[in-house]
Amino acid sequence: MREAIKEAARAWWHLATGAALAVCCLLMAGVALFTAFLTLTVIGAGVLPESVLLLRRLAGRERSRTAARTGVPVPEAYLPLEGPLPARVRTAVTDPGTHRDLIWAAAHAVYGIALWCASLVVWVCALTFDGVWTGLAGRPPLVLPVIGRLAGLETDWARALLTPAPSAARDAALAARVEQLTATRAGAVAAHGAELRRIERDLHDGAQARLVALSMRIGLARRAYDSDPATARKLLDDAQEQAEEALAELRHVVRGIHPPILTDRGLTGAVRALAASSGLEVEVSVTGLDGEDHDHGHGVRAPAAVEAAAYFVVAEALTNAAKHSGAARASVALTREPAGLRVLVEDAGRGGAEAGERGGSGLTGMRRRVAALDGAVRLTSPRGGPTVIEVELPCVW
Repeated sequence: MREAIKEAARAWWHLATGAALAVCCLLMAGVALFTAFLTLTVIGAGVLPESVLLLRRLAGRERSRTAARTGVPVPEAYLPLEGPLPARVRTAVTDPGTHRDLIWAAAHAVYGIALWCASLVVWVCALTFDGVWTGLAGRPPLVLPVIGRLAGLETDWARALLTPAPSAARDAALAARVEQLTATRAGAVAAHGAELRRIERDLHDGAQARLVALSMRIGLARRAYDSDPATARKLLDDAQEQAEEALAELRHVVRGIHPPILTDRGLTGAVRALAASSGLEVEVSVTGLDGEDHDHGHGVRAPAAVEAAAYFVVAEALTNAAKHSGAARASVALTREPAGLRVLVEDAGRGGAEAGERGGSGLTGMRRRVAALDGAVRLTSPRGGPTVIEVELPCVW
């Protein structure tokens, strides 16, 4: 009897919160009428998207209650309310999710209160009948489980009304995908602009300055050639040194655009070269790359854009480890997977690297570069270490 009362109390509390939500739905009906009036008068059209967002929160609360009661989440599918006001109003009016939420709110305003009132009647009958039936006869309670069935009926109706149709789910998923691609495209454009500015700055401050100085020295050497050959020879020697330095600067800029070592030695060789020059003790493990492809008999290479992204991820991760982590050792793992390339960089440093956009320009640039290829970056860096950067780059082999 005690367990039956506890279960009935939990079910009744679910019905009670549902009744409170039903009262909110009744208030929402007034908000909906007021919003419709303002929208028809045009001057209050901006209220409509906000009212729809409020309705979505109510429906989201019901989804959470239903999932908590049944243990099975209730999916949702909404079109994003973004953009200028006319677009937001149009989305709010035409979104199938809005229509579904309105139907649920109208129905829940009725059955939410009705089921709660019915549960009160059942409680009175249960305490009278089951108190005698169970207390004196020692039989299982008969009326108390009805409260649980009422709560189950409410969750069934909520799930049926709030579960989106397959077409609506597809439309919402497509809209979310478009939104994601728009964001990654904006990030790629920003990263590309930052890269162009970096290249321009490197050329202006490095190679261009050296070439200007080289031109001046050659001009001075030409003027001094007849009158002072020794000075002219010294100027030509200096000019040769500056030409070599300018070439080194240009090679550095070219490596920042697309490292030639990737073309010459592939991703595995390029990463091993990074590991050797990083200043850390780096263990590199490779699975399924640049080896013998037993099906086709040639080396396995990822697309050039994927190799470049993986190379810069490893370069940035090892640079951060050497500068900031205080680690003496690190490891790099490159793994060919059916859906793409997986890169895992781990260092045994102090940790504490920031995730998200707060993680510094290096990590932000890494995320943008990977996002441009529809990849994913996961950073784990608890205080005390270790720091693990895992990158997945989709590609077709």
